[in-house]
Amino acid sequence: MPTNPNPNPSTSLGTKATPASSPPLPSLGIINFQQGGHKFQLCRYAPAEDVAFFVRHYWVVRWDLVGKEPYTQHVIPNPCVNLVVEPDRTAIFGPGKEKYGHHLEGQGSVFGVKFKPGGFYPFVKENVSSMLDNPLSIRDVFDTDPRSLEAQVFNHSDDRRNIRLVESMIRSKLPAQDEQVLVVNQIVDYIYGQPDITKVDAICEHFQMNIRTLQRLFDQYVGVSPKWVIKIARIQNAAETTDGNDTHNWAKLSMDLGYHDQSHFIKDFKSILGQTPEEYVLGKRVK
Repeated sequence: MPTNPNPNPSTSLGTKATPASSPPLPSLGIINFQQGGHKFQLCRYAPAEDVAFFVRHYWVVRWDLVGKEPYTQHVIPNPCVNLVVEPDRTAIFGPGKEKYGHHLEGQGSVFGVKFKPGGFYPFVKENVSSMLDNPLSIRDVFDTDPRSLEAQVFNHSDDRRNIRLVESMIRSKLPAQDEQVLVVNQIVDYIYGQPDITKVDAICEHFQMNIRTLQRLFDQYVGVSPKWVIKIARIQNAAETTDGNDTHNWAKLSMDLGYHDQSHFIKDFKSILGQTPEEYVLGKRVK
């Protein structure tokens, strides 16, 4: 369950973030974040300075539901590639197109690396869009056996030790810094910082970029279109707003997010979360 750029100052080991149950840590796409914090612990760590050009942060999720009901935590997709270390499922995953859930049962943990938007492309020099339905093996990218990495990570509960291990693996294949990664991050940060942006034309105008150039850049480096990033940023903003508020004015929220009508907002919300805003809020209350 990944997200957010540089949550802590970079150090050689990474700095521990506050647990998921603590209010200062933003949800960053994790649905019903405060509720989920009672089911699992989430920590995020900043990368070392030389790796930080490519990596947003490391993330670790731990849960202990022994004797309790299983829990599925849903996450809104984001424009980032994640390297996920999980027993028998370790791989590198491209951005998703709709919300996804992680089933938590018994006791366990997952270790992840969230690359910055565009930050993974320099490692492979292949369009990230090709990864949408085709996760990559860490063997093919980092010359590391996934089962061996899993054994090393899950034989230790020391996050800092595991960060050193994975960061060393990444550093061994560290590519030259690519200025286009900076451009991509400026654009994505702008989109997330301007929730009322509705059209790709506004991005082109702000960054003085041809629309086809922008689309090719995102296909190559990000893996999803700028139009999709605009949509997902608005829906994440809407979901986080509802999570922190028990009363909702959907007409006002849709206008604040730049929608011309409430029905369009509801349609987009449902296309990502599989529920209308009302259903989403009702589901929160009954859990």
